[in-house]
Amino acid sequence: MNLRQRIYATLSGLVGITFLGGLVMVWYTYRVEEVLVDIIDKNVTALQVAESLEAAIVNQKGFVSYYYLDGDSDWLSQLDNYRRIFSTRLEETRQSVQNPQQLETIEQIENQYNQYIARKDQVIAHYKAGARDTGTALHQTVRAQYFTILDLCEKYKEMHIQSVFEAQQISNARAAQLRTIAGFAISINIILALYLMFILIKKVLNPITHLLQTTGQERLAENPDNEVVALGRSVEGLIQNVDQTQTELAKNREHLLQVEKMAMVGRLAAGMAHSIRNPFTSVKMRLFSLDRTLNLNAAQKEDFDVISGEIRHIDTIVQNFLEFSRPPKLLMQSVNPSLVVDNTLKLLTHRLKSYKVSVQIVRTKKLANVLADPEQLKEVFVNLFINACEAMGNGGTITVQEDVDLDHTLGKVVRIRISDNGPGIPSTIIEKVMEPFFTTKEEGTGLGLSIASRIIEEHGGRIEVSSIESQGTVFTITLPAIGEAP
Repeated sequence: MNLRQRIYATLSGLVGITFLGGLVMVWYTYRVEEVLVDIIDKNVTALQVAESLEAAIVNQKGFVSYYYLDGDSDWLSQLDNYRRIFSTRLEETRQSVQNPQQLETIEQIENQYNQYIARKDQVIAHYKAGARDTGTALHQTVRAQYFTILDLCEKYKEMHIQSVFEAQQISNARAAQLRTIAGFAISINIILALYLMFILIKKVLNPITHLLQTTGQERLAENPDNEVVALGRSVEGLIQNVDQTQTELAKNREHLLQVEKMAMVGRLAAGMAHSIRNPFTSVKMRLFSLDRTLNLNAAQKEDFDVISGEIRHIDTIVQNFLEFSRPPKLLMQSVNPSLVVDNTLKLLTHRLKSYKVSVQIVRTKKLANVLADPEQLKEVFVNLFINACEAMGNGGTITVQEDVDLDHTLGKVVRIRISDNGPGIPSTIIEKVMEPFFTTKEEGTGLGLSIASRIIEEHGGRIEVSSIESQGTVFTITLPAIGEAP
């Protein structure tokens, strides 16, 4: 091949390898996305269901003993409630089964559980009949079967943990393959670049240098826009393109590492949230017992109710985090949004006072009813009010404006505008505030607004944000109306 053909062939090889490298990177991002979806949507979700099944059997412990101690039939009612919860969790677990081994374990759990509740009902019958000694002896046998069920639940959970580990190994293997391919491509690029350098120096630059020495620098100064300068600029452009390609490859590798890191953080956070829920369950049970035994005056009763409400609120937040990767289970009913706003403000009375924030409600009459889950809707308002308080810092005003309107896509709707007079949101980040894990707070999780947005979308509505720096922020919630105001 002549000089031109060799240069063209070398450049074509560089471009081809770079293009193929880009295709491989794009292909690998899709493969990694498949692995992550498999981990999050299948394995992690199934693991969470398995953990909730274990928690459901743990929650049944102790109620018969409590009934034995004080004879209060309310303990048996609570036991029936937790049995229904376990049956629901068992059905959810059965739907997440991925192989015959897991199905066999679920069937063992179901058989053991049916025997367990049958024997426990016999214990209860003995206690009710007054045969406490017989019931106590049988109760010891039932406890042994309880731990058998608990071991089976732990075994089933370990199966899903192994599935997550195997999916992670697949992801690591694919990453190793990509590194091998990238290393091979870089080596070929380096070899071709060195060969091109040799050609340019030996066949181009040396003759050009000799030409410049022959013609003299004066001729070059007289005509700077000659072919030699054009050739130099072309080579410079080629080098810049190669450098840019290497930079893009480095950025893509960094992005893939960040995606893997975020997936690991998500798994750890989900496990931590589940660990937090267990102590809250115990606290709620103790509060229930205290509520039945303590003789409180009106002020103490109000404080006790506020504490109970806040604990339930925290438990709801943890539950929302655990279910962030799957749609929430809404308990839809006819709800008046105005009442939900009032209840939320009553719940946050102490929090608003601590921030020195006042609330103004602009309302001519109560809004029309909507089909919604009141607890989920309350969670949305709590997030928006707390965000407004934190944005204003120390003192300010929150305005809640309610009205009924017509929407070209939803028909008759209710609109609730929650505005503050804080510093506002910069225009450069306002489009990101609804994204998961995006936060400007040093200790924030970045989940509050994303959860609120998802809840409103699940209700068939939408949430919009507008802001002017130094003038405040407005969140507008739009929900389909189903009737007139009561």
